[in-house]
Amino acid sequence: MDLVKSHKTFGGETSFWTHLSKSTKTVMRFATYVPSSRPIRQAIVWLSGLTCTDENFVVKSGVQRALAESDCMIIAPDTSPRGLNLPGEHESYDFGSGAGFYVDATVSDYASHYRMYSYIVTEITEILGQHFGVNELSLMGHSMGGHGALVIGLRNPALFKHITAFAPIVNPSRVPWGTKAFNGYLGPRSTIDLKTDNWATYDACELLKMGHRHPAKIVLYQGSRDEFLGNQLQPEEFCKVATEMGQTHELRWCEGYDHSYYFVQSFLPDALSRILQ
Repeated sequence: MDLVKSHKTFGGETSFWTHLSKSTKTVMRFATYVPSSRPIRQAIVWLSGLTCTDENFVVKSGVQRALAESDCMIIAPDTSPRGLNLPGEHESYDFGSGAGFYVDATVSDYASHYRMYSYIVTEITEILGQHFGVNELSLMGHSMGGHGALVIGLRNPALFKHITAFAPIVNPSRVPWGTKAFNGYLGPRSTIDLKTDNWATYDACELLKMGHRHPAKIVLYQGSRDEFLGNQLQPEEFCKVATEMGQTHELRWCEGYDHSYYFVQSFLPDALSRILQ
């Protein structure tokens, strides 16, 4: 790992790092905030949304103030590999660069590098354990990153203690953002049989139907004035399936809030309090 820059923040350090990834076969970036409290007992993996880099969350969210007196650090990885110039990679905001969707691609060109699921589950967790000495982990994410948090958490319930999602894409195989990404990364949907469906393993609603569960309550925050509600975001669908399948969950409606980081910043302290208690 190479430390690119570091800034003292509320007594701790906001830092930006690069490293050569085994999963993506590229140089990847991530940001961390480590409070001055010692020892650091736990970590939150924050997964960002479409168009974001490793910087958006730590610059816009105010997380440093919220964690400054805690025993918890946070790590925010970039949202895709960079610098590859694959076919179609930079043509739109919702596919390719900045839009890895936390899947392991199987379509040629992307299959060798767009492996963001493996990158988070194996490499980011390894970095936290080996370089920061932290193995008690939780997941948080926003929008595309909320999708990532739900999917990764449901598939790895023993690895992540809590799952929190802000305005998540809960049912990507049935909304425009998700179907575009899944077609590009995973190819056409192979079957409607969940046991062999190549899309279902990256869709939180479908994972619940397949029997995946998390032992802790999954908490969703959703702004009532989010411009993507209905068309891209369908939190009620997740709640419906979770109720049917017996997954403990809570949907917290945030009256008057939109999809932006103003929304995330407003409710992040509340979300963190559940993990820090």
